[in-house]
Amino acid sequence: MPAYVIAHLQEAAPHPEIAEYIERIPTTFEPYGGRFLVHAAQHEVKEGSWPGHVVVIGFPGIAEARAWWDSPAYQEIAPLRSRHIEGEIILVEGVPEGYDPTVTAKAMREALPAE
Repeated sequence: MPAYVIAHLQEAAPHPEIAEYIERIPTTFEPYGGRFLVHAAQHEVKEGSWPGHVVVIGFPGIAEARAWWDSPAYQEIAPLRSRHIEGEIILVEGVPEGYDPTVTAKAMREALPAE
């Protein structure tokens, strides 16, 4: 099952360390099968508030995403970003091929108290 690293990053002033981070990050996730799916793209807010930027990196699975995050190569460069950009970052599993959301809805309905 695919997995994703999703980052919601706040606006930051340009800084040489951020440029270095962006230059170096692709080589950190390549050994784990990761690749940018969303990066440096405009987004359109349809509900709520979403200031800043969104980044999505795809991996073949959650184990690869975790291994990348914990890798010495990524941990070495992470401070280049975190010193200058605040935000939230999550790792999340995708859904399997053929996922049927109606199965989830059915389970949810069955868990509701009887009327």
